Amino acid sequence: MKVNNTDSKIRKLAVTVPAAILLLALYALIFGFSSQDAEQSGSLSLWLSEGCAQFLNHLAGGGWDRQFTDGMALYLEHPLRKLAHFGEYACMGMLVYFVWCPWVRKGMRLYLLTVVWVAVSAALDELHQWFVPGRFSSLADVCLDTCGGVFGLLFGLFLAWLSAHLRFKRKEKDRSDG
Repeated sequence: MKVNNTDSKIRKLAVTVPAAILLLALYALIFGFSSQDAEQSGSLSLWLSEGCAQFLNHLAGGGWDRQFTDGMALYLEHPLRKLAHFGEYACMGMLVYFVWCPWVRKGMRLYLLTVVWVAVSAALDELHQWFVPGRFSSLADVCLDTCGGVFGLLFGLFLAWLSAHLRFKRKEKDRSDG
């Protein structure tokens, strides 16, 4: 069965449009977090790390005293911030890949486009933070964010492979049944 050009474009847009919408929403989220001054950003991080410490206390049977739980929250704050950076940009890497994969032939050009896109986005985010009171820019964060983007790209590649593999298996089964 031959697929006409219009069907092909519709299929491409069915991948690109939702990915682009989610990518724009992610950019808004990242910009919102980066626009927070040091006090706002710190209190959000502390709130999250306190929640994680309380959850860990619950998992451990609830025997931690307040001082230990507070210490655990302070200990978790920095790694959670870095994990959030990594996660945001992993999502970005995957979404950028899905925005472009229907239009750019798969291979190094597409992968390089995705990684450069994420790296430039991370650098611009850090530049933006330079102008926010109490915040600073970090080359280490750009590197971490870019690593997150590479992870997201690899995850996107895995999802694309899995989808193609399942389609192939379904067609193979249909042929053997029919």
